[in-house]
Amino acid sequence: MKLTLGLSDSARTRPLAAGRVAIDGVDADITLTGVQALFNLQTVEHTFDACEFPIATYLRSLEDPARPYLAIPVFPSRHFRLSCVFVSEQSDVKSPADLAGRRIGISVFDMAAGVWLRGILHDQFGLDRHAPTYVIGGLEEPRSGDEHPQVYPPGFRFEWRDDASLADLLAAGEIDALMTARAPSTWPSGGVRRLFEEPRSVELDYYRATGIFPAMHVVAVKRPIAEAHPELPKALYDAFVGAQAVARADLYDSTALDTLLPWQLEELIETERVLGPDLWASGVAANRSMLDQLVDYAVADGLIATRFAVEDLFAGPGDASILAT
Repeated sequence: MKLTLGLSDSARTRPLAAGRVAIDGVDADITLTGVQALFNLQTVEHTFDACEFPIATYLRSLEDPARPYLAIPVFPSRHFRLSCVFVSEQSDVKSPADLAGRRIGISVFDMAAGVWLRGILHDQFGLDRHAPTYVIGGLEEPRSGDEHPQVYPPGFRFEWRDDASLADLLAAGEIDALMTARAPSTWPSGGVRRLFEEPRSVELDYYRATGIFPAMHVVAVKRPIAEAHPELPKALYDAFVGAQAVARADLYDSTALDTLLPWQLEELIETERVLGPDLWASGVAANRSMLDQLVDYAVADGLIATRFAVEDLFAGPGDASILAT
């Protein structure tokens, strides 16, 4: 079958785009593009048959009576995100709890980075998710509307700024902090600092306490296509698992380093020593606690009303072999 597939450009997706890994039974037309542009395109125009998809937005889609998408339990993007909380150098904020009653910028309220950060800061650091005011705007450019369709749940305080970017507002001290998936251009030399000066150690502490490496993205197929081709979810699952294995193997190739990191293989070895060799696991079983936590956080945020079971997230035609993974 022919399939259009939209993906972000990463080491974990390039093996598919380059044809190094095939999708069984599929003639795939693959587009690689920037993350936010991809999400905007898919959530508004639904351009691709299958797409790398923002995972919290996918949870929201499950409450649509049409249930337009079916997710595959592979996670092309993961991130701990405690390194992605920035504060103004003009602010006296020293700890997450200090952000109660303060103004936090965020460009997309339902982005997974925000969902995970609100939950982690609430559970682990004593910042009630409802205590700050969330300032909505563009990260680097002023923006008058949402980048893709959003919901703004009751119980939160929101402000919208269309006169300046969040990066500039933070540097000027007009907001106290920023939750982001992408570092602002005003860091590290524009009057902005990280909330956690040593985020790696804090993130390791979080992992040791929870065993969770948070997923940011999932792969989602238009449900009518999955229903018409019940073999497709497993074929996509196998292909993404294969592409991730290729990405890992590439880090072992010392002929010419794939990254700017001079010790890229040693970084991989040390990371797997600390987090385990299956840190980027696919499948349902290995990700159950992580997905349960994400659903809990989405409910707590008011983004969804349904406490989905993990199996509900991936239940579709031909799913038995997927749910057994």
